[in-house]
Amino acid sequence: MENDPDSKSQPIAFKAETRQLLEILVHSLYAERDVFLRELVSNASDALTSAHFENLTNRNIQDPDVELAIWITVDNDQKTLSIRDSGIGMTAEEITENLGTIAHSGARAFIQAAQKDNSHLSDIIGQFGVGFYSAFIVAEWIRVTSRSSRPEAEAVSWFSTGSDTFSVESAEQNERGTIVTLKLKDDALEFLQPPILKDVIKKYSDYIAFPIYIGDDKQQVNRQTALWRQQPRQVAEQEYTDFYRQLTLDPEPPLTHIHLSVDAPVQLYSILYIPASLDRTIFSLRKQDGLKLYARKVLIQEYCKDLLPEFLLFVQGVVDSEDLPLNISRESIHSNKIMVQLKNLITNKVLDTLKSLAQEKPEEYGKFWQTYNRFIKQGVAIDAEYYDNLLPLLRFHTLANPQQWVSLEDYQNRVKPDQKNIFFILGDDERSIIHSPHLETFNHQGYDVLFLADPMDSFMLLRLTQYKELKLVNVASGDITLPELEKEQKEKPTSEQIAQPNLDELIKRFKTVLGERVADVRTTNRLVESPARLVDKEGELNPELQHVYRVLNREYEAPQKVLEINLQHPILRKLSDLPADHPMNQPIIEQLYENSLLIEGLHPDPANMVQRIQQIIQNALER
Repeated sequence: MENDPDSKSQPIAFKAETRQLLEILVHSLYAERDVFLRELVSNASDALTSAHFENLTNRNIQDPDVELAIWITVDNDQKTLSIRDSGIGMTAEEITENLGTIAHSGARAFIQAAQKDNSHLSDIIGQFGVGFYSAFIVAEWIRVTSRSSRPEAEAVSWFSTGSDTFSVESAEQNERGTIVTLKLKDDALEFLQPPILKDVIKKYSDYIAFPIYIGDDKQQVNRQTALWRQQPRQVAEQEYTDFYRQLTLDPEPPLTHIHLSVDAPVQLYSILYIPASLDRTIFSLRKQDGLKLYARKVLIQEYCKDLLPEFLLFVQGVVDSEDLPLNISRESIHSNKIMVQLKNLITNKVLDTLKSLAQEKPEEYGKFWQTYNRFIKQGVAIDAEYYDNLLPLLRFHTLANPQQWVSLEDYQNRVKPDQKNIFFILGDDERSIIHSPHLETFNHQGYDVLFLADPMDSFMLLRLTQYKELKLVNVASGDITLPELEKEQKEKPTSEQIAQPNLDELIKRFKTVLGERVADVRTTNRLVESPARLVDKEGELNPELQHVYRVLNREYEAPQKVLEINLQHPILRKLSDLPADHPMNQPIIEQLYENSLLIEGLHPDPANMVQRIQQIIQNALER
């Protein structure tokens, strides 16, 4: 055959579509062409596994005592790279069937997948049974020489240049197993360098169960035993830390780790980490979110995002399963039962670990919450499947505990006997929230209030409307009734109240000055130290949704607010005593209104208040 002077057999045509397949492989995988070695080593590992099983059940096989291993050698003069295994081997019929029928449905499916999206072909080639042919990315020709484990079988050789044909003929080989020899292209001679071969093996095949030797000195380059495949009781704490640093190059230890070894409903081995920081440095090995996914200790996806929900993608680590097909395609992940089971097992274990951390090590959980709270809130907002499991993980600063993290369960355990709500306040910053006039009555009456000052909080509140029997209520709502407050107002002496004629006149002045900027002006008993506040009128877009629109920079028509005034405040009492035509009526009313806008984070131009403030100060000094 062409480029094979030793070949005496007649060429055999591939069954169909070979050229199209090889062109896709060569052009689409060129940037990741080291995957060819992963595929050839994976095939060798499968052959060794079959030989090991055959040897356990049948000692009448070729070379029953030979070492089960993979040997990789190079010939710089001939520019060849060879991968040899002592596996099950192939007969002439098997080699023809296995290497000559790439037009089966798998090849067609691969071509269809490539035509849709070739950006992840390196992840899926094995699934379609075409991984072997990725070697043509780097090879001018490929020769496969094999001796079956059947004692009576003869050695056979398969040869192809990657054109439309291949040849099969008898060969000389006494040892059981297979040798794949590649004549490398001139632009692929880097794969003759042992250091590069070692790096590729460590990247993809470090945990293959059989030893992999490189070079004539037969130096083993793979570890064989994966840390995640060991029983947790056999692994020291330092080993977990060392593996994390090897995985990520993160100099800071992780917050915690999770070691999973599960036999049912699927076989799963995994070590997961929660990093201490979200920041990725220029030295970080993990450039994207996602777990390293192995199938039978062969790396098949470097960044698999389908094993965890989106809100947990900060988790780092590895997942390995005996039940998972090699190189499962991205298109079939969501419909693959095993992947679904793996995701459920891993997600529930991560959430259970976080719950235990919160209960047993609250200080450590506080560090986690400081770093990852937005992810948990995102999960509450968008993931109905895990909603109930996420609620116990939520933490808040509150009016009664502004420096401590409080759970919803903590809040529920401290409510008053007749309290039916969990109160919260929404804002842009906790430092400004704590001075909000909306909190005054609650502080005065001894009700605790959750502080929600993160942009994600408003999204979370669209779903989080109730915890157990307690409804979540915004303290900025104008229709909240507090029994103690009603009782206190009834007992207040009439001498402290503004006479009705003066009150009517005062409200009239406010409405005249503010005009259409407010929906209404009314009195309130919900203020203690502040003279006024702004609330939404009934039926308007709720404050949580308004906050979402502001965070998203979405255009919406801001509803007119109702200005509520505190008749017990000295400013309002003094203002009611001023004549209706007094020149300070307008600037004081304007300032009270804009102060309320400022506290709510709604003032469009705070600097515009300066001149009016100076006018009020000057008037006060002239008295």
